[in-house]
Amino acid sequence: MTDAGLPPALLLLGPTASGKTACALALARELPIEIISVDSALVYRDMDIGTAKPSAEEQAVCPHHLIDIVSPEESYSAARFRSDALRLMGEITARGRIPLLAGGTMLYFKALRDGLSELPEADSAIRTEIDEAARTHGWPAVHAELARLDPDAAARLEPTDSQRIQRALEIVRITGRPLAESYARREVAPPPFRLLSIALAPSERGVLHERIAERFELMLAAGLIDEVDRLRTRYRLDLAMPSMRCVGYRQAWEYLDGAGDLEQLRFKGIAATRQLAKRQLTWQRQFRETWPALVELDCLRSDLATAVRDTVLGRLDT
Repeated sequence: MTDAGLPPALLLLGPTASGKTACALALARELPIEIISVDSALVYRDMDIGTAKPSAEEQAVCPHHLIDIVSPEESYSAARFRSDALRLMGEITARGRIPLLAGGTMLYFKALRDGLSELPEADSAIRTEIDEAARTHGWPAVHAELARLDPDAAARLEPTDSQRIQRALEIVRITGRPLAESYARREVAPPPFRLLSIALAPSERGVLHERIAERFELMLAAGLIDEVDRLRTRYRLDLAMPSMRCVGYRQAWEYLDGAGDLEQLRFKGIAATRQLAKRQLTWQRQFRETWPALVELDCLRSDLATAVRDTVLGRLDT
């Protein structure tokens, strides 16, 4: 079957605070769409405020998938996302509807489109060793160890990017190979869909930063600190778990442990969210080079939802 003969699936990606949710809901009001969340934080139950989870009213506009599906005590991987997403895309298509995959976890989008590398499963013993080293010496020291074992991998990571440093060092230790060599061992299985991809990006980074600050203020006002406190009471959690590494949650956890005052929490949370947006936009630049059909729209334009709708309708008609 040629690409033109495949059923369509819409991809809507963009950094945090770029307006993805509003655009997705606007599309759902005009097209027979079901939304598949592409967000590594929205999968967790009881994590609502800090993830900007769509409200019950928003989720009632159309069916939503891959939201509230695991406990914060669990992990959720790119491999599991790809399997879940492909299954759901098939089921949605079989119902005569169009899957819309919307979110900002760029690794998940890449896994869906390009397949997965043959990487080893997580090793809890090695992760514990790495976390202990980080607690004792700090993440820059762990980054230095990665640089000794795999200079190329370390050069692509910030010395404070704890989650990626941990995973990179874990893979290098398990395999004894440079990270790039492990990623080259890829399982390529293109999804059986005509992927229509739209990326949202700001024409002025400073305006996006203002949105991020405003949104974090709203999260604090809505009770983010209390939400993290409830999570710590209800579940057996620690800062090494993926759920608590989510932006905002780590900073609120540290605040509850007495690390700084509310103003420092605010500063750290906004700074971490801006760093997340920077990484997301870096991913999108890479996608532009390898996804020739990717359409990029300015997320700051006043008619963004209309522009997204018109782009989707034009692509569906071709």
